[in-house]
Amino acid sequence: MTTTEMRERAEEVNARCRRLATFSEDQIGTRRTFLSSPMRDCHREIACWLEPLGLPVRLDAAGNLRASYPAAQSAAPKLLFGSHLDTVPNAGAYDGVLGVMLAISLLEALHGRRLPFGIEVVGFSEEEGVRFGVPFIGSRALVGRLDAELLKVQDSRGLSVKKVIEDFGLNPAEISQASLNSEYFGYIEFHIEQGPVLEELRLPLASVDSIAGQSRLEFTFHGRSNHAGTTPMHLRRDALAAAAEWITAVENCARSVPGLVATVGKIEAKPGATNVIAGETRATLDVRHGSDEIRTRAAKDLVERAQDIAERRGLTARWKTLLEQPAVAMDTFLVSEIECAIAKTGSTPHRMVSGAGHDAMILAEKVPAAMIFLRTPGGISHDPAESVAVEDVEKAIECGLHLLDQLAASRIVRERM
Repeated sequence: MTTTEMRERAEEVNARCRRLATFSEDQIGTRRTFLSSPMRDCHREIACWLEPLGLPVRLDAAGNLRASYPAAQSAAPKLLFGSHLDTVPNAGAYDGVLGVMLAISLLEALHGRRLPFGIEVVGFSEEEGVRFGVPFIGSRALVGRLDAELLKVQDSRGLSVKKVIEDFGLNPAEISQASLNSEYFGYIEFHIEQGPVLEELRLPLASVDSIAGQSRLEFTFHGRSNHAGTTPMHLRRDALAAAAEWITAVENCARSVPGLVATVGKIEAKPGATNVIAGETRATLDVRHGSDEIRTRAAKDLVERAQDIAERRGLTARWKTLLEQPAVAMDTFLVSEIECAIAKTGSTPHRMVSGAGHDAMILAEKVPAAMIFLRTPGGISHDPAESVAVEDVEKAIECGLHLLDQLAASRIVRERM
């Protein structure tokens, strides 16, 4: 493509993301959850953009939008591109959606040229876990993990996943048909980084070699409530003070281990009165790292620190595990091919770990998967200030086209096919 055409395509991708951000359950800000009414508007708009390509567009029984671009020969395998179309409350315009818009732009840039493999674009119906508290409903369907138990989960209005699917005009009994079969040889996901690393490195793109594992725990410090004015400091059993000391230990632990992040995102003290010493304090802990061994060791150390702090202060500390998500390695061949494609754009290749979870970690259960990160200005995401540079979108489109050509010529792809 010419420089002018590349810029026009990048600007169109940006404009389409902004357009989809107007489809929202809220009058102010963007919030689009699993199979809500604005999701139907989103599907309709995307179908209009795909119509000039003559591609069949359908919704599977989990509400994922899917469009297939044919191969040079019938019965050829497929490469899957995708990301999610749902959002968090008060969202930005690019998280998830950008990956789908870039995939569509790549199909348009082919100008009808056929490759040895077909291409399917998927816009996942749900990734964020906002409506039902369970993430990845859309991508779970593609790997056969949208089961009867998950279909029973209810939202705040008492509507089950199954009921919402039915109300959207889909048939839950057909969910198994959404599952990927052996004709798919890979999955690629473009996504904003949602962090500051690429901006700090002054790089537009990166290949993701793994998605960090996560440990989520809840801690409860039990002390003794008492009068704030009459209890001497040395006689206190302050659960909030113990939690505060432990939170500092969490931060120090994470700073001492390269690549480790640890977050206390929620804290609640009881009874919660200004003039009462807190007798109980609950706090959450989120620990992430690309190495499961490092992550689990850090979580264990922080449990022990909570116990030590509580014992020294005359309190007790209890904890429970909320989530143990192993790290997911991306496909080494696809990661290398992405690095090569990035280099062909004139950019310096860079590999990184994704600290956030993505649909790619679910798809990797069934097909080789990889991700391409775009620089996030300011590292801002999950916020209306979320943005992306048009120049970086240009690089992403160029990278994607190089990648398609590389895969079309690859012996390894032929073997996988």
